Amino acid sequence: MEIFVCLDLTDGQAARLREIAGDDQVHLAGVQSDESALEPSFAGCEVVFGNLPPAWLAQSEALRWVQLESVGFGEYRGLDWPALGQRVTVTNLAGFFAEPVAETALAGILALHRGIDRLVHLKSARAWLGDSLRAELGTLTGAKVVLFGYGAINRRLAELLQPFDCSIVSFGRDWTAERLDEALSVADIVVSSVPETDATLGVFDADRLSLLKPTALFVNLGRGSVVDEAALAARLSDGRVGGAVLDVTRDEPLPEAHPFWACPNTVLTQHSGGGTADEIDRKIELFADNLARYRAGERLIGIVDFEKGY
Repeated sequence: MEIFVCLDLTDGQAARLREIAGDDQVHLAGVQSDESALEPSFAGCEVVFGNLPPAWLAQSEALRWVQLESVGFGEYRGLDWPALGQRVTVTNLAGFFAEPVAETALAGILALHRGIDRLVHLKSARAWLGDSLRAELGTLTGAKVVLFGYGAINRRLAELLQPFDCSIVSFGRDWTAERLDEALSVADIVVSSVPETDATLGVFDADRLSLLKPTALFVNLGRGSVVDEAALAARLSDGRVGGAVLDVTRDEPLPEAHPFWACPNTVLTQHSGGGTADEIDRKIELFADNLARYRAGERLIGIVDFEKGY
């Protein structure tokens, strides 16, 4: 069996992958971005580890399994999955980033409540405001929190919020507009961690954002496409929303002219929320586990259902 790896690895990580592969041949190609230039070594590969260009999937008769190195798979949704799905299984890293992303959300929320984001700017400006800041600070304890999406990330965040005695309302796949709108109108914090599907696109439009209290915080950890970014930026700029923690945006990198750069009380974590120093090493070990399952003919972990969108 041949395995194609499109990840940038250290020598130690490459050695670990070869150890995992055993007698199977490994092609270490690095991150692939050029869809027009099909890597010759990919042609005979049965397994892929990494996010290869979408156009390549339909060009190989040998391919049987793709292990993505991400949770998101939006770039692959436009392919002909009724046909491709007959021979190719795609798995993602569902649940893999729950801990770091949830901690990033908590850090951003606490930073806004305690004015840390503003204090960092004051330090750079060598400006001391001191006591005048105190009346502008809040606490997380007892906050009313709406969790939109109840997958691994928001479940972990709910656990992290327990010591703060927050009142939590969660919305899973069975959410309704009426219940969501009612909860948003009294929420202190709204956290979205849903994937991009037909049901989630534009959920937080201008009308829905208008339901938020002017002191509420909006946190987006899933996909930028769930929110009307222009409407959110406008509300942040004129104080109709208290603040935002945004790990994801529609366009990444965020364009230089995007209004989010200038929005007050806004923490942009630049889709780094899932990152850890050992991220690639942990991905390799997850691939090792799934590879063992693949060889044994067992069900793989994290199989993507392109029809459902997750």
